[in-house]
Amino acid sequence: MNQTSTAGKPYRRLLLTGAAGNLGRQLRAPLAQWADVVRLSNVAPLDDAAKHEEISAVDLADGEAVMRLVEGVDAIVHLGGISIDAPFDDLIESNIRGTYNIYEAARRHGVKRVVFASSNHAICFHPVTEVLDADAPQRPDSLYGVTKCFGESLSRYYFDRFGIETVCLRIGSSFEELKNPRMLVTFLSYRDFIELVRCSLFTNRVWHTVVYGASDNPVKWWDNTKASFLGFNPQDSSAQFDGLFSDARADRRSRRPRAAFPGRTVRAGRADGKEALIAGRVAFFSGKGWARQGLSGEKVTRMLPVA
Repeated sequence: MNQTSTAGKPYRRLLLTGAAGNLGRQLRAPLAQWADVVRLSNVAPLDDAAKHEEISAVDLADGEAVMRLVEGVDAIVHLGGISIDAPFDDLIESNIRGTYNIYEAARRHGVKRVVFASSNHAICFHPVTEVLDADAPQRPDSLYGVTKCFGESLSRYYFDRFGIETVCLRIGSSFEELKNPRMLVTFLSYRDFIELVRCSLFTNRVWHTVVYGASDNPVKWWDNTKASFLGFNPQDSSAQFDGLFSDARADRRSRRPRAAFPGRTVRAGRADGKEALIAGRVAFFSGKGWARQGLSGEKVTRMLPVA
């Protein structure tokens, strides 16, 4: 930390990028308890600033603007960027160049702690029959996932070369309402997300750490043992949504989602998964069968997780 709080809070000034996004909005109130001043950044307009807030409309791809944005902050919670798959040119500017600008500005201004919003999409091409820990190789499922792999690697470089500590949050699915059965496994409640960020900021030494952002869900794909020193203990669970999806009961019996059936032949009018790479292309099962998309009889080579 660069400065000492005058009100007994852990930080004098924190920077939150992507403050107008889904998760950024959840953090505004908690950050006020952790820092005297909270600097909020977003490329889109934000609500009026509270007394403890500073608001900056900054395009993260603008290196000079980011350099000014980071000046005087003690730590950065970097949620900014595009949070879904998008054309590569857009992802380059927002997620690659923007993340580089954040880290380079942190280096120049002596900021020593970053909480980086990575994503489970950095590792989603692993089979769901495997339980992954922090050492699992990156296997992105999309160009968006590729940009998160870049951010994780970039943060590792800035730690090894310049000593900037980072906690990479491989966030699962943090929404108010679940959209598909897969989210029963990847669900991260807002309360648990806030606690994960708090642990990432408050732990004395984090070095370079990867942690999976998921609540205490009945089915688990990820193991946070190697990040246990953060003290993150999720309090919520997707069990509260058990009756939300028609196939949830079958998923509970199998103890894993029915979304990984490589080698099975897809027949007209039925399918075991939601989305698949079939004959080299992506297809989606809408509930009316694969034949509707001309895919009947082709073999599923890999199931893709639904975002």
